[in-house]
Amino acid sequence: QLRLVESGGGLVQAGGSLTLSCAASEFSFDEGVIGWFHQAPGKEREGISCINVERGTKYYLDSVKGRFTISSDSAKNKVYLQMNNLRPEDTGVYFCADLDVCSTSGFVMEADFGAWGQGTHVTVTS
Repeated sequence: QLRLVESGGGLVQAGGSLTLSCAASEFSFDEGVIGWFHQAPGKEREGISCINVERGTKYYLDSVKGRFTISSDSAKNKVYLQMNNLRPEDTGVYFCADLDVCSTSGFVMEADFGAWGQGTHVTVTS
């Protein structure tokens, strides 16, 4: 099972920025399809962005479009989520996951997706 590790969360004021990282030691992101998910307190986890690294295809949920940017770094074998103009509703735990498909209109989870990682916590204060 592919194991991804999220990092970069923290406490920030509204309007501030954070950059989240997703790393995998046993997997090359060069041909990866990776998604970022957000789980707000008391709510279900939802996919907010994804990237097909090889094709350069990216997807953003409307609520983060224009504020968040997903990218990859082959040299560091990481996928990033740059989050700008953060809002209190962005508070929650952020997870990354290996996907089957990422298109400009959405994504498809892997059929054999296993367990989620620990995630990284983001708190945005007003």
